[in-house]
Amino acid sequence: MPFITFFSAPKPFTNPHIAMIQRNAIQSWTLLPDVEVILLGEETGLAEAAHELGVRHISQVKRNANGTPLIASMFELARKNSSSELLCIINADMILMPDFVEAARRSHILRDKFVLLSQRWDLDITQPLEFIEGWQNRLSSMVHRQGSLHRPAGSDFFLFPLSTFHEIPNFTIGRAGWDNWMIYKARKEKWTVIDCTPSVMIVHQNHDYSHLPGGKPHYEHPDTNENIRLAGGEANIRYTILDATHQLVDGKLVRPKLTYLRFMRGVELLLRKFFFFLPAPMIENVARPKRWKKRIQKIFGKR
Repeated sequence: MPFITFFSAPKPFTNPHIAMIQRNAIQSWTLLPDVEVILLGEETGLAEAAHELGVRHISQVKRNANGTPLIASMFELARKNSSSELLCIINADMILMPDFVEAARRSHILRDKFVLLSQRWDLDITQPLEFIEGWQNRLSSMVHRQGSLHRPAGSDFFLFPLSTFHEIPNFTIGRAGWDNWMIYKARKEKWTVIDCTPSVMIVHQNHDYSHLPGGKPHYEHPDTNENIRLAGGEANIRYTILDATHQLVDGKLVRPKLTYLRFMRGVELLLRKFFFFLPAPMIENVARPKRWKKRIQKIFGKR
């Protein structure tokens, strides 16, 4: 019985670069110990890629009016078709290495109800990876030379036990908001939110947004507005990795160090709790002065 089931809804395999990075990512998952992989959807080339990479493919995922898979359906299918102790929803451009499974094992030992996440390392990859002996070390060296650690906003995977996340709104995959809601939900239910950035290297293969209308990022897509509505409003999608309750460091759970960003995030949550009747932007302007300064500059121009 596999320990982790990864499930994902890849993009169509029509764009050569997207197809290449998705194959890189999915193959890296298959090389991990005690895992299985389920690919969901009926995008062009997906069935063929699943067969080529030796992973399961389920096409009957529910979609929104625009034909984009719904996350609630993805979760339901993963639960019904898995016997693993842990599930992991993950974007199909993320490369994982064995340190990920070790982090999952430690988290599972230390907590019953939790969600595991981390910051990612962004890297330009233009060729198929050669998964031969020593590939992890070569990739890690490349990341340290050429990659950059993404800011603690936006999450590309969530690993969690079967006892959590039984009810998921009909979010649209690949649009903003739903990942923030996952952290909000975990904090609301008092589950442990574990940031494994200090212990794990997660590699995101950079790409453009040519698969979206106008080539614009998903933040500007109409489906994002629907995700925000389903999440219960903008206050519930403000949650980021900075809201993790713990970090995984050397196999132990520790409280995150108090940085300026974490301190101000705590101030924001406290203000929201006691001044819930105030408009969200007003509280943000107090807790996020740099963001407010940028808004002023955008409106009036830099002086």
